[in-house]
Amino acid sequence: MDQGIRRIVLIVALANLAYFGIEFVVALRIGSASLLADSADFFEDASVNLLIFVAMAWSARNRARAGIAMSIILLLPAVAFLWTAWNKFEVPIPPEPFALGLTGLGALVVNVSCAYLLAAYRNAGGSLTKAAFLSARNDAFANVAIIAAGAVTFYLWSSPWPDLIVGFGIAWMNLDAAKEVWVAAHEEHRAVA
Repeated sequence: MDQGIRRIVLIVALANLAYFGIEFVVALRIGSASLLADSADFFEDASVNLLIFVAMAWSARNRARAGIAMSIILLLPAVAFLWTAWNKFEVPIPPEPFALGLTGLGALVVNVSCAYLLAAYRNAGGSLTKAAFLSARNDAFANVAIIAAGAVTFYLWSSPWPDLIVGFGIAWMNLDAAKEVWVAAHEEHRAVA
């Protein structure tokens, strides 16, 4: 496998791990369901990219198996969101909108940078690099929605609903990405079997 891809994937993994910590702390401090789901997504992205970094040295059959495992890992943010949403229904307080939007903006910068780095390789490594690219791309869309939820909460509707609606969207995108990676990994597995 191309060492350039491995280096980019490692950079992306470390960037995701660093921002996971930031977003997780802010999410807990302001009580944001969407930021907590997104922080789980950053942790998932770091895990996926570290797995990709290691798996790229493996055989095509084992890389396909890793792709199947990654499709399952992509479900973790949806599970984290459901847990957070349940708690939010019990304590329906809106998150602090400025911190929500600012943290979403920081996440957007990280994810757009990662998607840019991965774009050149999104089809080069099969389901592995496809998983990394789709994850970064979806996360950038989610971050724009988080920023919008902060603005809506601040200017129009002081409610937990904008945050929860965005959280549902993040969960849906991760389910869709998991399906795409699952299909690509199974195609690779059939091709090498």
